[in-house]
Amino acid sequence: MGLRAMMLALDIGGTKIAAGLVSPSGVVLCADRRPSQARGPADALFADVVDLAERVLAAGRVRAADLDGIGVGCGGPMRYPEGRVSTLNIPAWRDFPLRERLADHFSCRVVVDNDAKALVLAEAWIGAGQEARCLMGMTVSTGVGGGIVVDGRLLHGASGNAGHIGHVIAFRDGPPCECGALGCVEAVASGTGLAKRARAARREGLLPGLPPEPTGADVVAAARAGEPTASRLVEEAGIAVGRGIAAAAVLLDLDRVAIGGSVALGAGELFLGPLRRTLATETRISFMVGSEDRVVLSSLGSDGPLVGAAALLRSSTSAGMPQVREGVLW
Repeated sequence: MGLRAMMLALDIGGTKIAAGLVSPSGVVLCADRRPSQARGPADALFADVVDLAERVLAAGRVRAADLDGIGVGCGGPMRYPEGRVSTLNIPAWRDFPLRERLADHFSCRVVVDNDAKALVLAEAWIGAGQEARCLMGMTVSTGVGGGIVVDGRLLHGASGNAGHIGHVIAFRDGPPCECGALGCVEAVASGTGLAKRARAARREGLLPGLPPEPTGADVVAAARAGEPTASRLVEEAGIAVGRGIAAAAVLLDLDRVAIGGSVALGAGELFLGPLRRTLATETRISFMVGSEDRVVLSSLGSDGPLVGAAALLRSSTSAGMPQVREGVLW
């Protein structure tokens, strides 16, 4: 395999950043990760991204000049294809020129898009969505995002932000979301949302076994151990995601939903059970009956975000725009 066939993949979120070298068949050859300075200075976070990328290149004994390019999955919203990001869970970056800065530093082709759009491309490429005509991919992690592939085409929308299912209202008058609305799927189901709700529960004398500043992972672990309040929070996370999927499924006639992210993968059936029960009761129109059976966890595991970032690069032209082959976006 020639070096130019390899891609550098970056996954940037509010909790961690990851980098990996990915082969043209979607295999992550080597990878590394570190916590993200989401609330620090913008340039400090960018410096961490560059340092991590350079560490992975060094570990793989690859120069940036020898790559096919760099694919970046990052939380949204953002301006696509310019790659200017204003990630809700990264306050440090507001209209940050991520694609331009990376291209200038590494002197190679760079594609930046939403991390959930990256995941759905990965699932359509080598994952659980290979046979789907209308596929939605979701990340339930620090935030909640989504991406949609219909008949081989990744949907971008008017501004490149199609698929933001995390900001469908799941619980009217529910907890406040970073976007400014109340009761969004993300506010209820994300790791950030679970942590905030757990802190509120602790102020009421609940969840005594959790740390004073619990994380979403702490809530999931407590739920897996049978703690009743944590179990209720994870159950409501599943209900919220189920309601978001129900809205999308009726609009798009989905035949598969693949869900990744630390909360979904960590909670497993504690999350999927209430999600599927919600779909069974809330998607009653005939063509959506049985839609609960169409929801699966990502088959790519922890490699999914990096495979997805590489898939963004694979599906674009040298200018970073979508590439259409025989009428199909790839």
